[in-house]
Amino acid sequence: MKGISNNPTTYISIPTTLILLFFLLFTFLSIDSQSQNLVNKIVIDAGHGGKDPGAVGKSSKEKDIVLAVALKTGKLIEANLEKTEVIYTRKSDVFIPLNTRATIANTSKADLFVSIHCNSNTNSLPKGSETYVMGMHKSEDNLQVAMLENSAILLEDDYKVNYEGFDPSSTENHIIFNFFQNSFQTQNIEIATAVQSELKQKTILGNRGVKQAGFWVLYKTAMPGILIELGFLSNAEEEAYLKTESGQEQMANAIFSAIQAYKNKHDNLELQKAGIKTKTIQKPKIAETTPPIGTEASPNKVSYRIQFLSLPTEQKLTGNKYAELPKIQSYFYQGAYRYTCGDFSLYTDAVALQNQVRKLGFTDAFVVAFFKDTRISVAEARKQSGQ
Repeated sequence: MKGISNNPTTYISIPTTLILLFFLLFTFLSIDSQSQNLVNKIVIDAGHGGKDPGAVGKSSKEKDIVLAVALKTGKLIEANLEKTEVIYTRKSDVFIPLNTRATIANTSKADLFVSIHCNSNTNSLPKGSETYVMGMHKSEDNLQVAMLENSAILLEDDYKVNYEGFDPSSTENHIIFNFFQNSFQTQNIEIATAVQSELKQKTILGNRGVKQAGFWVLYKTAMPGILIELGFLSNAEEEAYLKTESGQEQMANAIFSAIQAYKNKHDNLELQKAGIKTKTIQKPKIAETTPPIGTEASPNKVSYRIQFLSLPTEQKLTGNKYAELPKIQSYFYQGAYRYTCGDFSLYTDAVALQNQVRKLGFTDAFVVAFFKDTRISVAEARKQSGQ
């Protein structure tokens, strides 16, 4: 990292940087490191838009892909997380300045900020997803990603005034972020880690990890926040995946699952701190909505089950979330141990159970079919059983 330049075109001078440093230190030392309140408002920020295409691949633009993923993520939140408001920085192909995105989050008093982007590189080989939290540029690559995303500022009129003289094309100007430590760093890293884990499990994207860098939009938001780089449009394989409907659904599902886990954990902690033990967030009990026992499949007929988990090694599933699942079974299939729950003769009963299992947090749960304990396709099972 270069030192502060004496070049007159550098907008942040040494005195200004020192003033900012003391201001930031004073501000964040005065903030008590307390857990956040209930996560009831979530900002979903689709990067770029309008005259700002973002990264451009051979046949796609970042602004279009991230908007599709953002809208799908928001719909999943709205459908599955009760009393949770989703705030979009944009819902169409329009240009939204970076400072306006931060203002939207701050004025709405949001509890979580999730900015969605795609990556790019002059080299076509790099691929994989990575999630950023606000912090120091620990590598040249991290700095370049931040500079690329911050460059949207240059498309705005009077950006030197609107951004306090910050020049996104100057490496020296980015030194300000080396003095910035977000007061929500623990939460930031937690949600970022969850996103990377879910993207690895639910998509074909490789895991490039959780990283730190200086993004203006994270710098200016006053709540836990992350910036997700879904994959590289400069990589032909990843571009092909990123622009597909199925790929976008998988990525949205992964982001939603991470948000859901984060919200459930922190809401429970807050309620426990408040002494509201009987009103902590509970996942719905399967037993209340499962079909009657009389619909259970017999051994010599087609049966439908709900597959909810795959593991490389066989394990005994214990804990509250598994205790709520009826009749857990496992089978070995294509190199992994697959776990199912329920066992029904009617396909419609299985679908009803699938919906409940997904509400418990197993959002990828799906129907599988068996005949004499051998897995067959659902289509074949329905044909055999006349359903």
